[in-house]
Amino acid sequence: MNIKKIAMVIAALLVIFIAILVIRTLTYPFLKTDTVQEGQTPETPLTEKSIKRFAEGIRIPTVSTEVYEDTYFKPFDDFKVYLPKAYPEIYKAMDTITVNKYGLVFHWKGKNSDLKPILFLSHYDVVPVIGYNPETETASDTIFRPGDAVIPPADTIQSKWDYSPFSGAVADGRIYGRGTLDMKCMLFSLFEAADTLIAQGFQPERDIWFAFGHDEEVGGRQGAIQIAEYFKQQDLTFDAVYDEGGIIAAPGSALESIQKPLGLVGIGEKGFLTLRIKVHGIGGHASMPPAKSSLVYAAEIIEKLNNNQMPSKIISPIASFLDNIGGEMNFASQVAIANQWALKPLLISTFSKSPSSNALIRTTTAISMAKGSDAANVLTSVSEVTVNFRILPGETVDDVKKHVDKLCEGYNVEIETISAREPSAISSLDTRGFEIIKKTMAELYPKAIVSSYITIGGTDAYKYQSVSDNIYRFMPLNLSLSEQRSIHNENEHITLDNFAKMIWYFKELMTKY
Repeated sequence: MNIKKIAMVIAALLVIFIAILVIRTLTYPFLKTDTVQEGQTPETPLTEKSIKRFAEGIRIPTVSTEVYEDTYFKPFDDFKVYLPKAYPEIYKAMDTITVNKYGLVFHWKGKNSDLKPILFLSHYDVVPVIGYNPETETASDTIFRPGDAVIPPADTIQSKWDYSPFSGAVADGRIYGRGTLDMKCMLFSLFEAADTLIAQGFQPERDIWFAFGHDEEVGGRQGAIQIAEYFKQQDLTFDAVYDEGGIIAAPGSALESIQKPLGLVGIGEKGFLTLRIKVHGIGGHASMPPAKSSLVYAAEIIEKLNNNQMPSKIISPIASFLDNIGGEMNFASQVAIANQWALKPLLISTFSKSPSSNALIRTTTAISMAKGSDAANVLTSVSEVTVNFRILPGETVDDVKKHVDKLCEGYNVEIETISAREPSAISSLDTRGFEIIKKTMAELYPKAIVSSYITIGGTDAYKYQSVSDNIYRFMPLNLSLSEQRSIHNENEHITLDNFAKMIWYFKELMTKY
């Protein structure tokens, strides 16, 4: 066969290949987001009483600390006293249980005990604020509301806050303070929803449980783990569990190309592993350095860890996510999603370029700490590297350890596990629990694309796998990128509109389930 005929065959095959790609793309079952009708969104009024109760809860500085025994527990005692004063009807209508002194559990009995109950989670501990000591400082005694002439300025120590971090200040349509987003907002919106329904004489069809941990920010060992164990002892299993771990990402804030709100429902969460690698070498005086010191060896290991990441893969929740958002992406992206049999490497490469999307397709490697000598003229015989992995569901802690062992071959190292937790199981999308999220969101945010997702950070939800197979991590918070960045940061705040919509959303879940 001559060169001309070979070229013609290649050209014909290329045309056929392109035709296959195009046909598969045009017929691929992407979610048809353009068919979503803009309906009459429900009214979500917010009362001054609701604002006041939430703001007062923010003012109680329930800060959890890494060393549980060092936690200042007076605010936690204050919070336990505050809730029944704020919501007396809930305490009358529900059975209340305290687990391990600060774990708060509520049981709202339903009409039909044969139906499996559902469980709503939250936590009322918050992360510390730099410069704020809950033992020596107190929030203002004044509750501030929209229209007030005076708003408390941030203290000098917390100068990056517009309002004192535990003031519960209300200004410009927002409530400010640590915990407004993470995550007293869920606790108070759940209680506002339940309190409203109780006042209306409502009784749920099935039992509804609420479980509020007090140490989620530091691992949940004394809170959620103990509460889940209590449920196991009571032989309780749940048809669905709802927790934090997903939000409504405002247009362009999750992926620039998606100009619709994205309702990201976490149906699983990544695990984690933190390792300390001690690298041995020759120590001594800096005036007579060896060819490679322990710190140089450590640097080489850092480079190996950074350049040899765990393999990428598209797991089922992300495959579903791509199917849901693909209809909003450009044609080239749609071609890659619809033809992963041929173009998966291209799709993976595209996702790998952004830190946020890269975290969805692989176990990530983060070199977080390194330590050499304590003096400029001393070579230490042992240097240390600390590395944090966030493990994709489908991989294990042991898989990551083997990966690190292989990269450290040829070096004299000791590898110590600082902390570890396996990834969660993946919850099904074919359940009543997930369908109710979609239906309720269709009313509240008819233009939003609701999709499965993987929660990157850890939540208390993981601890409840022993009592439910159906765990969904989602709060209907419509957050811009700047609002997302305020979580665990200065000027954490929630809009009054978001708080109102959360109350409506949870009220609907309670009545529809």
